[in-house]
Amino acid sequence: MEQQSRSAIADRLFADETTLVQTLAREAQLSPAQRAEVERIARTLVANVRANRRAQGSIDSFMQQFSLSSEEGVVLMCLAESLLRIPDADTADKLIADKIGEKDWEAHLGQSDSLFVNASAWGLMLTGRLVELGKSPGARGLASLKKLVSRSGEPIIRTAMRQAMRIMGKQFVLGRTIKEALETAEPLAKDGWRFSFDMLGESAMTEPDAERYQTSYMKAVEAVGASSRGADIFAAPSVSVKLSALHPRYEEKTKARCLPTLYARILDLAVAAKKRNIGLTIDAEEAARLDISLELFGQLAAAPELKGWNGLGLAVQAYGRRARPALEWLASLAHKTGRVLPVRLVKGAYWDTEIKRAQEFGLESFPVFTRKVSTDVSYLACARYMLSRRDVFFPQFATHNAQTVASIAVMAGDDKRFEFQRLHGMGHSLYDQVVKGGLINQPCRIYAPVGSHEDLLAYLVRRLLENGANTSFVNRLADDDAPIADIIADPVEEVAKLPAVPHPRIAPPARLFGARENSAGLPTWHNPVREPLLAEIKSALKQETAAAPLVNGKAVAGAVRPVTSPHDRSVRVGQVSETDPRDVMAALTASTRAQHAWDKSGGASRARILEKAADLYEKNRAKLLGLLIREAGKSLDNALADLREAVDFLRYYAERARADFNGPVAMPGPTGERNELSLHGRGVFACIAPWNFPLAIFTGQVAAALASGNAAIAKPAEQTPLVAFEAVKLLHAAGVPGDILHFLPGDGAAIGKVLLTERQLTGVAFTGSNETAGIIARALAARPGPIATLIAETGGMNAMIMDSSALPEQAVRDVVASAFDSAGQRCSAARILFVQDDVAGKVINMLAGAMAELNVGDPLDYVTDVGPVIDDEARQKLEAHKARMAREGKRIFECPLDAATKNGTFVAPAAYELSSIAPLTEEVFGPVLHVVRYDGKRLDKVIDAVNNTGYGLTLGLHTRIEDVIEQVRATARVGNLYVNRNQIGAVVGAQPFGGEGLSGTGPKAGGPHYLNRFAVERVMSWDTTASGGNAALMSMEGNAGE
Repeated sequence: MEQQSRSAIADRLFADETTLVQTLAREAQLSPAQRAEVERIARTLVANVRANRRAQGSIDSFMQQFSLSSEEGVVLMCLAESLLRIPDADTADKLIADKIGEKDWEAHLGQSDSLFVNASAWGLMLTGRLVELGKSPGARGLASLKKLVSRSGEPIIRTAMRQAMRIMGKQFVLGRTIKEALETAEPLAKDGWRFSFDMLGESAMTEPDAERYQTSYMKAVEAVGASSRGADIFAAPSVSVKLSALHPRYEEKTKARCLPTLYARILDLAVAAKKRNIGLTIDAEEAARLDISLELFGQLAAAPELKGWNGLGLAVQAYGRRARPALEWLASLAHKTGRVLPVRLVKGAYWDTEIKRAQEFGLESFPVFTRKVSTDVSYLACARYMLSRRDVFFPQFATHNAQTVASIAVMAGDDKRFEFQRLHGMGHSLYDQVVKGGLINQPCRIYAPVGSHEDLLAYLVRRLLENGANTSFVNRLADDDAPIADIIADPVEEVAKLPAVPHPRIAPPARLFGARENSAGLPTWHNPVREPLLAEIKSALKQETAAAPLVNGKAVAGAVRPVTSPHDRSVRVGQVSETDPRDVMAALTASTRAQHAWDKSGGASRARILEKAADLYEKNRAKLLGLLIREAGKSLDNALADLREAVDFLRYYAERARADFNGPVAMPGPTGERNELSLHGRGVFACIAPWNFPLAIFTGQVAAALASGNAAIAKPAEQTPLVAFEAVKLLHAAGVPGDILHFLPGDGAAIGKVLLTERQLTGVAFTGSNETAGIIARALAARPGPIATLIAETGGMNAMIMDSSALPEQAVRDVVASAFDSAGQRCSAARILFVQDDVAGKVINMLAGAMAELNVGDPLDYVTDVGPVIDDEARQKLEAHKARMAREGKRIFECPLDAATKNGTFVAPAAYELSSIAPLTEEVFGPVLHVVRYDGKRLDKVIDAVNNTGYGLTLGLHTRIEDVIEQVRATARVGNLYVNRNQIGAVVGAQPFGGEGLSGTGPKAGGPHYLNRFAVERVMSWDTTASGGNAALMSMEGNAGE
């Protein structure tokens, strides 16, 4: 029964939004009498809150004035998010100058009845004016500002702003320690308020982090338990915990490892809470973690140690499409285990992240609702169900919405077995009426964060995003211009008025790029999707692939060699027949003969074929993924990304062909003259692809050549011919003629010796090493005849720069992904981390801890993070480099390799600290990261060092200071700059990819100018008057001849 119920939850992951919201609206529908009562109560609540504005929480007033709809509100969020954790004065001053200057703080002065708000606005206004004075002409920028306001070397502005941010933080945090929080809560508890204490600290990056959070939670349980004085379990204070704080890899990928650890840690806390008769609630997190959290919760509910205790609670997010069946599963679990579960119903705090991830990963749909009103409907439907199951639930309704409060009060009737919840610092005026105003008379629990202000970041940002947006009830409640009728509108009635339930301005993942269909991704974190996919892949791999040269669409015999897997060289993936030099000439001759007709067919015709090929790629997903995993050593997620990029290339270049190659374009000119420009294929292109993206880059090169009207001779890397062979077969099946696309696997030097010297070859698209690019360029230059086109994308000595304003956890997560994903075998991968001295120690320790959590092994195993390098030559070169780094630098961490890797070409991911990048003279193409400290005042020297390598592919930057972003953008000579994110995984059509200098010729692949490099331009200018005068001009009305 439990499994069936969990299946019902899984089925709702991407449920049709319209159908689901309509169903939930019917469940939430109240009778006319009930709706009238809800409106009466809600109207009274809102009117009283507005009448008692001075009594409302400081943050309610503050967020009304500085909401996220204002530039100033965003600035304050940025300041609060980073200022208190910046250790050095120089960076703190830069951040303040960057955020405070040029903002209209004066407009907020006197606009609120709150002394706190007006004092904040006044101080910010003065600070802003001083900052502007420091930036004024004739002054020397920040240095003048410091001189102006310093007193004995301590700038007043910095001190004042730090204190202001601490005050702001204090509005959200009940106490810096659990002892302080309990002391603050005591008078409020005597006044009838209940508390749930949340120890600040969001996600553990390392195992020591998780152990520290576990200790913090245990101390909180002990202290809160000591203060509960034997109260009823549902009235007693409680502690809230986050599973992500208790394990650094709390995710589906590592479930086999993290679930037992989490179970043991939560069980220890729960046993301690049971002993003290207080509650313990597990907070909700991202959608990808819901299933694992439910599995853990089910195990805890069945634990014999917790039998007879009704304090084990869970938070459920109403914005998730799976919320309603999740509650049904919880009800079944409670009945089965003989307990009453405290369930906290919340709207949800990760909405923007869920929307972005679904679009980015090309998912079937969103796991959350796209409109706030739909979430409100879901909340009411869930609340109604919870109230109907008070035999197994103690409902806890967390909301700051008066309409929601009133609806729940009416739905609950006379049965008072439930409570409301609010955030500390918010909703005080609203809930004063609920708790003791005589209108509802229902208990309210305050969700109270505990911790230092420096730990406030993630919690604060979520709260501001969740409650500070224009559409939120909190914001509109404090806006006197917002009509009460609009604020308390029934969401069920509002949904019924919508012309369409899905939000029209939020593009579904498949339509992220408008008319061009986004490549289809899969939620591999979702077991019901992943397990069948892996079964399909394994089934496809049972049949070996036998690749051979394809000339004029037919396989050609040649010398056969086996293709084995880099994860285990005893595993045979297939075989390949090598190309004979005579077949090269046959392919070149056929291509030259057929190219003109292909070019003449037009961009629209070629686009239809490429789009059909994209569909065939997705239809044959299991086969292609299997070869990417076994032949190229890619993990499941990496293989899926490779396939998606290939599909995106096909569709994007089809779109460009239809737009730019579908006939002549009229150009301006004098009357009586017709000028037209048209693009045409150059002739025959050799497409020489690398092994690290054997499907995506291979397909991108070929698709670009074909889309622009060229014939293509496709040469795959020696290491990965099988997946390329399957791709060419699909392109042929889609309609690409066999004499237009030829496939020549084999030794690059032997094939190039023939191909590159023939004048029929008009161009080369190449991705690979600088050395090979140089060989190709010299060979093309040495031959007689027309100068051939060379489009080359080569390597990179890519760096990531992190200053002290950056969030260490985010930067470390991104550098680990950038350096070690795909075993570091990406052109875009981070090779160097420059970290500011002031935070280097903390960051390096965190980096070592994060690396310790990486899993190295078989890429077909979903748990694997890092697979093998491509071959033994690569392995030996990387091991020699690591040995040299160990001598010349300091090893930070090296991942262990277990016995299962002994038959493959694995290289243990490693990081080394160096004093400079001088020892790095060439690209290190593998899982090796080099860390260099830098002086925060010498950022320009860091940029110079990066530029002086001669490479210019990718650069990552982590900072909260916009002036720093602009400085790097203006001076770094790189093709792709990534700010506050990882620096890998460029998206076709959104982030055109390619470098400069030693990193390539350009133009950027996946960009609007790429196809033009494969084309020639032809202009026709026609004097239309030569055959009898300018009839068009003469016939115009009102011309001078009339």
